[in-house]
Amino acid sequence: PLATGKVLEVGMGPGLNLPFYDRDQVEMVWGLEPSEGMRRKAAQVIEESDLDVRWLALPGEEIPLDDASVDTVVLTYTLCTIPDWEQALGQMRRVLRPGGQLLFSEHGEAPDESVRNRQRRIDPFWTRVAGGCHINRQIPTMIESTGFNIKAIDSMYLPGPKFSSYTYWGAATPG
Repeated sequence: PLATGKVLEVGMGPGLNLPFYDRDQVEMVWGLEPSEGMRRKAAQVIEESDLDVRWLALPGEEIPLDDASVDTVVLTYTLCTIPDWEQALGQMRRVLRPGGQLLFSEHGEAPDESVRNRQRRIDPFWTRVAGGCHINRQIPTMIESTGFNIKAIDSMYLPGPKFSSYTYWGAATPG
């Protein structure tokens, strides 16, 4: 419900966020998704959404939109899998309009040392079996190091194994 205007959803997957966009606030959605299988899975959700959704069949590092052409970028459990996350976040910052916002919900490095140690041990295996997902990325640091200013952030362990459930969510603006 926080997304407005022209939205770029990076890693749209099967379209799970579409039912939550406020049709009175969202003009259209670009769904950046490199997986043809995920785009096929999203077809029914898109049809039911009544939103203007346009696919960009590319990875997060390659956003073919004009500079300052997007009001909101949405990231939901995507940064963990993007190989060149610095390039991708730089592209997201480039396409955001002044005053635009990056909305994120991402799992990452836990605050507890014992859990962080477990994440470090598990990550090499997890990455191979979970589609390239890294469970121990430092999400706030990644976002800020690429020129965003975090305006709001919360974090907590969601239900599930602690090594994979520590989640950050919030909003950032281009710096």
